Amino acid sequence: MANYTRERIEDTLVDKGYKYFTGGKFDVNIVGIRNSSTGDDITNKFDDTITVSYKNENDEWQYHEYKCTTDPGKYWAENIMNKDGVAILKPGQYRGSHQVALHQGKYKALCQRKPLKVYRDDNRDEHYDLDESTVQEGIFGINIHKAGGRVNGSTQIDKWSAGCQVFSKESDFNEFMIIIDKANEIWGNSFTYTLVDSNDIC
Repeated sequence: MANYTRERIEDTLVDKGYKYFTGGKFDVNIVGIRNSSTGDDITNKFDDTITVSYKNENDEWQYHEYKCTTDPGKYWAENIMNKDGVAILKPGQYRGSHQVALHQGKYKALCQRKPLKVYRDDNRDEHYDLDESTVQEGIFGINIHKAGGRVNGSTQIDKWSAGCQVFSKESDFNEFMIIIDKANEIWGNSFTYTLVDSNDIC
């Protein structure tokens, strides 16, 4: 997994005209980084990164990186649920897009509550088609959740994502949710998610 820095994440968001939150303790920045090196290939691997940066109780900056996928798995790319095609989240900043809620009614995660933009890929080949003409905006259940409970993390996406942003390791996700719960207590149950491509990192 690539290693970035908090400063590079901040510089990238500022460069794109996005908001980078510095308001106080646990004013979290949740930024997904899609791996540009794989091009449009469906790797079916957790080869992307979710980063979280914020100030802790002592006003000290904290920065975390977690292995994840920002792409749907091969299974749902081939076995399409939506007639328009599998959903692939479009890079962008989505202000207040997520809230803490139950993912599939099972466990706490960040669940989509405001519209997001997705590409739709319906041709079932080995590539993600990021065609602007297919972009849809709406509530599609693009949640931020975890894969299975394997100690070393899941290695294949398979059915874990049909467009969701999914952590490979349960322990990473649990650490993430501890941070989110603290942010929720201070700032309320509304979270911004930003997705960028790795080749956009400053």
